[in-house]
Amino acid sequence: MSKKQKPSLADPTSLNPRSDDCFQVIIETPKGYRNKYGYDPEQGIFTLRKVLPEGMVFPHDFGFLPRTLAADGDPIDVLLLMDVPAFPGCLVPSRLIGVMEGEQLDGKKKVRNDRLIAVATLSHAYKNLGKLQDLPGQFVKELEAFFVNYHNLEGKKYKLLGCKDTKTALNLVKKSQKAASRAKQK
Repeated sequence: MSKKQKPSLADPTSLNPRSDDCFQVIIETPKGYRNKYGYDPEQGIFTLRKVLPEGMVFPHDFGFLPRTLAADGDPIDVLLLMDVPAFPGCLVPSRLIGVMEGEQLDGKKKVRNDRLIAVATLSHAYKNLGKLQDLPGQFVKELEAFFVNYHNLEGKKYKLLGCKDTKTALNLVKKSQKAASRAKQK
Protein backbone atom coordinates (compact mmCIF):
# COMPACT_ATOMS: atom_id res chain seq x y z
CA MET A 1 0.00 0.00 0.00
CA SER A 2 1.39 3.41 -0.90
CA LYS A 3 2.08 5.92 1.86
CA LYS A 4 -0.62 8.22 0.47
CA GLN A 5 -3.34 5.55 0.49
CA LYS A 6 -5.02 5.07 3.87
CA PRO A 7 -6.37 1.67 4.77
CA SER A 8 -10.12 1.50 4.49
CA LEU A 9 -10.45 -0.82 7.49
CA ALA A 10 -8.47 -1.60 10.60
CA ASP A 11 -6.12 -4.46 9.78
CA PRO A 12 -7.75 -7.55 11.32
CA THR A 13 -4.59 -9.60 10.79
CA SER A 14 -2.83 -7.47 13.43
CA LEU A 15 -5.35 -8.17 16.19
CA ASN A 16 -4.51 -10.45 19.07
CA PRO A 17 -5.86 -13.96 18.38
CA ARG A 18 -7.02 -14.25 22.00
CA SER A 19 -8.99 -12.01 24.30
CA ASP A 20 -9.59 -13.17 27.85
CA ASP A 21 -10.71 -16.82 27.66
CA CYS A 22 -11.74 -16.84 24.00
CA PHE A 23 -10.30 -16.69 20.52
CA GLN A 24 -11.04 -13.79 18.18
CA VAL A 25 -12.13 -15.29 14.87
CA ILE A 26 -12.29 -12.90 11.92
CA ILE A 27 -15.04 -13.92 9.49
CA GLU A 28 -14.13 -13.93 5.81
CA THR A 29 -17.04 -15.86 4.30
CA PRO A 30 -20.47 -16.23 5.95
CA LYS A 31 -22.48 -19.42 6.10
CA GLY A 32 -24.72 -19.93 3.07
CA TYR A 33 -22.67 -17.74 0.71
CA ARG A 34 -21.32 -18.76 -2.69
CA ASN A 35 -18.92 -15.82 -2.68
CA LYS A 36 -15.52 -16.53 -1.09
CA TYR A 37 -14.02 -13.42 0.48
CA GLY A 38 -10.54 -12.85 1.84
CA TYR A 39 -8.70 -10.02 3.52
CA ASP A 40 -6.25 -8.23 1.24
CA PRO A 41 -3.59 -6.68 3.51
CA GLU A 42 -2.10 -4.58 0.70
CA GLN A 43 -5.38 -2.75 0.10
CA GLY A 44 -6.66 -2.99 3.67
CA ILE A 45 -10.05 -4.41 2.67
CA PHE A 46 -11.95 -7.65 2.15
CA THR A 47 -12.13 -8.68 -1.49
CA LEU A 48 -14.05 -11.22 -3.53
CA ARG A 49 -11.69 -14.16 -4.20
CA LYS A 50 -13.96 -16.61 -6.02
CA VAL A 51 -17.55 -17.66 -6.57
CA LEU A 52 -18.61 -21.23 -5.95
CA PRO A 53 -20.78 -22.96 -8.57
CA GLU A 54 -24.55 -22.83 -8.39
CA GLY A 55 -25.86 -25.01 -5.57
CA MET A 56 -22.61 -24.98 -3.58
CA VAL A 57 -22.32 -22.72 -0.52
CA PHE A 58 -20.17 -22.49 2.57
CA PRO A 59 -21.74 -24.77 5.20
CA HIS A 60 -20.70 -22.55 8.13
CA ASP A 61 -18.99 -19.23 8.70
CA PHE A 62 -15.37 -19.43 7.62
CA GLY A 63 -12.57 -17.21 8.82
CA PHE A 64 -9.14 -17.03 10.40
CA LEU A 65 -7.22 -16.35 13.59
CA PRO A 66 -5.19 -13.14 13.39
CA ARG A 67 -1.40 -13.13 13.87
CA THR A 68 -1.09 -16.78 12.89
CA LEU A 69 0.57 -18.42 9.90
CA ALA A 70 -0.46 -21.89 8.75
CA ALA A 71 1.53 -24.29 6.56
CA ASP A 72 -0.31 -23.01 3.45
CA GLY A 73 1.11 -19.50 3.99
CA ASP A 74 -2.16 -17.89 5.18
CA PRO A 75 -3.51 -17.25 8.66
CA ILE A 76 -4.90 -20.43 10.17
CA ASP A 77 -8.42 -21.26 8.95
CA VAL A 78 -11.38 -21.51 11.30
CA LEU A 79 -14.77 -23.07 10.60
CA LEU A 80 -17.11 -21.33 13.03
CA LEU A 81 -20.36 -22.77 14.33
CA MET A 82 -22.93 -20.17 15.30
CA ASP A 83 -26.66 -19.56 15.09
CA VAL A 84 -26.85 -17.17 12.12
CA PRO A 85 -24.24 -16.00 9.61
CA ALA A 86 -22.01 -13.05 10.45
CA PHE A 87 -20.42 -10.83 7.76
CA PRO A 88 -16.93 -10.40 6.29
CA GLY A 89 -14.64 -8.61 8.73
CA CYS A 90 -16.74 -9.35 11.80
CA LEU A 91 -14.79 -10.36 14.92
CA VAL A 92 -16.54 -13.25 16.70
CA PRO A 93 -15.39 -14.32 20.19
CA SER A 94 -15.15 -18.11 20.03
CA ARG A 95 -13.92 -21.23 21.76
CA LEU A 96 -12.07 -24.05 20.05
CA ILE A 97 -13.56 -27.54 20.07
CA GLY A 98 -11.05 -29.29 17.80
CA VAL A 99 -9.32 -29.40 14.46
CA MET A 100 -9.90 -31.13 11.14
CA GLU A 101 -6.44 -32.07 9.93
CA GLY A 102 -6.16 -32.12 6.17
CA GLU A 103 -3.74 -32.09 3.32
CA GLN A 104 -4.11 -30.72 -0.17
CA LEU A 105 -2.25 -31.81 -3.24
CA ASP A 106 -1.53 -29.03 -5.71
CA GLY A 107 0.15 -30.70 -8.66
CA LYS A 108 2.90 -32.73 -6.97
CA LYS A 109 3.19 -30.51 -3.91
CA LYS A 110 1.50 -31.65 -0.66
CA VAL A 111 0.54 -28.90 1.78
CA ARG A 112 -1.11 -29.23 5.16
CA ASN A 113 -4.40 -27.35 5.27
CA ASP A 114 -5.93 -27.83 8.69
CA ARG A 115 -9.15 -26.16 9.82
CA LEU A 116 -9.79 -25.24 13.42
CA ILE A 117 -13.36 -25.87 14.49
CA ALA A 118 -14.78 -23.33 16.91
CA VAL A 119 -18.08 -22.31 18.46
CA ALA A 120 -19.16 -18.68 18.86
CA THR A 121 -19.28 -17.95 22.59
CA LEU A 122 -22.69 -16.29 22.18
CA SER A 123 -24.21 -19.19 20.23
CA HIS A 124 -27.40 -20.70 21.62
CA ALA A 125 -27.62 -23.65 19.22
CA TYR A 126 -24.05 -24.88 19.78
CA LYS A 127 -23.43 -23.76 23.37
CA ASN A 128 -23.36 -27.32 24.72
CA LEU A 129 -20.64 -28.51 22.34
CA GLY A 130 -17.49 -29.13 24.31
CA LYS A 131 -15.48 -31.11 21.80
CA LEU A 132 -15.52 -32.04 18.14
CA GLN A 133 -16.61 -35.57 19.01
CA ASP A 134 -19.92 -34.15 20.32
CA LEU A 135 -20.92 -33.47 16.69
CA PRO A 136 -22.70 -36.22 14.76
CA GLY A 137 -20.42 -38.35 12.56
CA GLN A 138 -22.46 -37.35 9.51
CA PHE A 139 -21.55 -33.70 10.21
CA VAL A 140 -17.84 -34.44 9.79
CA LYS A 141 -18.48 -36.50 6.64
CA GLU A 142 -20.40 -33.60 5.09
CA LEU A 143 -17.65 -31.11 5.98
CA GLU A 144 -15.07 -33.41 4.43
CA ALA A 145 -17.19 -33.68 1.26
CA PHE A 146 -17.44 -29.87 1.11
CA PHE A 147 -13.68 -29.38 1.38
CA VAL A 148 -12.94 -32.14 -1.14
CA ASN A 149 -15.30 -30.55 -3.68
CA TYR A 150 -14.13 -27.03 -2.86
CA HIS A 151 -10.51 -27.93 -3.58
CA ASN A 152 -11.43 -29.90 -6.71
CA LEU A 153 -12.77 -26.65 -8.18
CA GLU A 154 -9.21 -25.27 -7.99
CA GLY A 155 -7.67 -28.40 -9.50
CA LYS A 156 -6.40 -29.55 -6.09
CA LYS A 157 -7.05 -32.73 -4.17
CA TYR A 158 -8.00 -32.57 -0.48
CA LYS A 159 -7.72 -35.42 1.98
CA LEU A 160 -9.03 -35.43 5.53
CA LEU A 161 -6.30 -36.85 7.77
CA GLY A 162 -8.39 -36.93 10.91
CA CYS A 163 -10.26 -34.96 13.51
CA LYS A 164 -8.43 -34.14 16.72
CA ASP A 165 -9.25 -32.73 20.13
CA THR A 166 -9.02 -29.23 21.56
CA LYS A 167 -5.52 -29.84 22.93
CA THR A 168 -4.25 -30.58 19.41
CA ALA A 169 -6.05 -27.48 18.13
CA LEU A 170 -4.41 -25.32 20.82
CA ASN A 171 -0.98 -26.72 19.95
CA LEU A 172 -1.61 -25.89 16.30
CA VAL A 173 -2.53 -22.31 17.26
CA LYS A 174 0.70 -21.93 19.27
CA LYS A 175 2.74 -23.32 16.37
CA SER A 176 1.05 -20.97 13.88
CA GLN A 177 1.60 -17.97 16.19
CA LYS A 178 5.33 -18.76 16.37
CA ALA A 179 5.46 -19.11 12.58
CA ALA A 180 3.78 -15.70 12.16
CA SER A 181 6.18 -14.12 14.61
CA ARG A 182 9.21 -15.56 12.77
CA ALA A 183 7.83 -14.41 9.40
CA LYS A 184 7.27 -10.89 10.73
CA GLN A 185 10.90 -10.68 11.95
CA LYS A 186 12.25 -11.43 8.46
